[in-house]
Amino acid sequence: MTRGGRAPTDFPGVRALRQVGNLATLAWLVFRNLPRRPFQLREFLQQAWLFASVTILPTALVAIPFGAVIALQLGSLTEQIGAQSFTGAASALAIVQQASPLITALLVAGAGGSAMCADLGARAIREEIDAMEVLGINPVHRLIVPRVLAAMFVSVLLNGLVSVVGVMGGYFFNVVMQGGTPGAYLASFNALAQLPDLWISEFKALLYGFVAGVVAAYRGLNPRGGPKGVGDAVNQAVVITFLLLFLINLILTGIYLQVVPPKAL
Repeated sequence: MTRGGRAPTDFPGVRALRQVGNLATLAWLVFRNLPRRPFQLREFLQQAWLFASVTILPTALVAIPFGAVIALQLGSLTEQIGAQSFTGAASALAIVQQASPLITALLVAGAGGSAMCADLGARAIREEIDAMEVLGINPVHRLIVPRVLAAMFVSVLLNGLVSVVGVMGGYFFNVVMQGGTPGAYLASFNALAQLPDLWISEFKALLYGFVAGVVAAYRGLNPRGGPKGVGDAVNQAVVITFLLLFLINLILTGIYLQVVPPKAL
């Protein structure tokens, strides 16, 4: 080893690739331990409540102005081109397909994921994880799987909440603030929206919850430098999750638009 702990054969990018490999390995271990019994139901419920308690209110508060901004911007644009009757469909589709999963993911990663990472990091620096392994307890099955499942479960529920609140907020601001027609708003939404739009939204939320949970767990299990390292791990987990989520959203949206044809008028 050379000074600073870097192997002589390391070159720029090796450390990042090693981290990606370790993260993928943890994701595979979570998958492999999903059917393992006994299922940690109590831990799952506790973690689901923790995620929900720290994300429900901020998610609802973020969804209202987000839906309002989309509705006002699209309402102004459709008015300029003479397509006011499609404001409801455009804003609702934008909220359900794109805004809801992303808002959910950002809140789950930023609030719930950071709390999860800090908890696991504190356990790691107190050597509780090592003690569990010495006792023959699998920390992935005992701690990580219920937390990842809780993140996925809460993400799906929050995605529905954001969709409802965002569409209602967009309806209010378009109809009340911009003088739109309630019937036209609802009719256009029914004319262009389709059930796969909701399925892709929920699938995105489910996948985002999994990614946020795995990244938070990985950084929490590998803190460096004591308590300060736990804080650094939390910051890294949030940043890494945000980058991955935007990349996954781009890929899923591109695939969905190519596979699912738009609804004919």
